[in-house]
Amino acid sequence: MKATEAFFSRTGGPEVIEWREVELPAPGPGEVTVVHSAVGLNYIDTYHRRGIYPLALPSGLGLEAAGTVAAVGEGVSTLREGDRVATFGPAMGAYATARNVPAASLFVLPGAISDDVAAAVMLKGCTAEFLAERCARIAPGDAVLVHAAAGGVGLILVQWLKAMGTTVIGTVSSAAKVDAARAAGADHIIRYDSEPVAARVRELTGGAGVRVTYDGVGMDTWEASLDATGRRGLIVSYGNASAPVTGINLGVLAQKGSLYSTRPTLFDYYADPAERAAGAERLWAMITDGKITVTIGQRYPLLEAARAHTDLEARATTGSTLLVP
Repeated sequence: MKATEAFFSRTGGPEVIEWREVELPAPGPGEVTVVHSAVGLNYIDTYHRRGIYPLALPSGLGLEAAGTVAAVGEGVSTLREGDRVATFGPAMGAYATARNVPAASLFVLPGAISDDVAAAVMLKGCTAEFLAERCARIAPGDAVLVHAAAGGVGLILVQWLKAMGTTVIGTVSSAAKVDAARAAGADHIIRYDSEPVAARVRELTGGAGVRVTYDGVGMDTWEASLDATGRRGLIVSYGNASAPVTGINLGVLAQKGSLYSTRPTLFDYYADPAERAAGAERLWAMITDGKITVTIGQRYPLLEAARAHTDLEARATTGSTLLVP
């Protein structure tokens, strides 16, 4: 089977993404061949491309995709030809029309979940699941802050947190994103491009600050996160959309109110097979129960992945983005 796949041989801007046609071999032991119908775009893809998360080069690109099993390798008993599946990695190379992947990294899709929804939500939704339900201890009525509340993870996380009974304060960067965050259920919205975030959070919480801050932006919002989080609260720094947070003096956490901070990754929360299965089932249930609505804000042809990266890094996208083979 022939396939078209993205690769990059040097780190840098979107222009380093190249394309090639390959002949896929038969799947090896423990592998299956998946023909992609939709590929998910995620901010972590830009980290790989830029070298923030270093990879051996040349490398494929992309973690998330959905499609149909076309062939099954030796020793695979959990999947068969024709199964609809999705993955969020860790194997690279999702930017492709088809590829061979380890069967253990795939999730069989329920009938109620379309390929487009799966590719749009798998990585972001499972991220929201562990952030909301396992990374932090949140109780109904707690105030939480979500930076980039109209982004791919942000829109899902806001809905998830609202379903848990919290008061959600979201930050956004444009008027259009105000509407998106409000539609997701955010109780209060702050334009971080024009308002002092921490001061406004303190005002909204009667001076107490939030119990948990979810920060996928990184360096640009770190100081605001410190100042907006209440005494003995938690800062969950889960992304680097602006730049990585570096050079932190732990004494600052004491000065700001004996704060906690963690830098979690999805794969540490989805390493155990039982946790993987339970997390995905929780995500599907949240969607089918109507508690989570997946917003596909934009679609690009697969071969225009570089343009999609440019728009994503310019914060010109809303919700999830699909690359269509």
